[in-house]
Amino acid sequence: MNFDFTPFILSFKLAFIVTLFLLIIGIPYAWYLSVTKSKIKPFLEALTALPIVLPPSVLGFYLLVFLAPDSFIGKIANDLFNIKLVFSFPGLVVASMIYSFPFMIQPIQSGFESINKNIIEASYLGGKGKFITLFKVILPNIKPSLLTAIIITFAHTVGEFGVVLMVGGSIPGKTEVASVAIYDYVENLEYHKAHIYSAILLVISFLVLFSVYYINYKQKRKYDFY
Repeated sequence: MNFDFTPFILSFKLAFIVTLFLLIIGIPYAWYLSVTKSKIKPFLEALTALPIVLPPSVLGFYLLVFLAPDSFIGKIANDLFNIKLVFSFPGLVVASMIYSFPFMIQPIQSGFESINKNIIEASYLGGKGKFITLFKVILPNIKPSLLTAIIITFAHTVGEFGVVLMVGGSIPGKTEVASVAIYDYVENLEYHKAHIYSAILLVISFLVLFSVYYINYKQKRKYDFY
């Protein structure tokens, strides 16, 4: 049997891009959520967490509507950048960023909220500005939270199915990621190929969870030692 790595390459490419973009967006957004006293904080947190509880078919449907070529967003993307957001890889990136957003934000926000505020005050008293304090003091002290957010976001993007199928379809070499390929193999009664693809994703999922728990375990042991 000729094994086609293309769906996995697409999955990892998608996960890498989504994780990178969400990390850049997520750090300042999670920091804002961790320090704001605004009354809209519960609303923002609920909106952020919505993809966790919303059925993928519902989210995928509305993304399909909002990213369609005749929609406001679709027209802007097409007119300004000549990019079609439906049944295309760029569309998968946008949809996956929305779907994986809470998996990046929540661990980082928790890390920010757990940090000792005396460290931040000491940095300010030492003459360091907010930007330097964030990147030189705060972020190094929440490494486990950052690593957890990155690993879970990457894995969640690799394994997502419903949203990517509805927004990207199943175009070989363009939008057919690993999870969609498994669905296609099962639909075509090619269970042997579906088993191989599923086994690979199973191993990846276990390694991801093991990495997260191991990082947290090592961090806890470090604090217990001190």
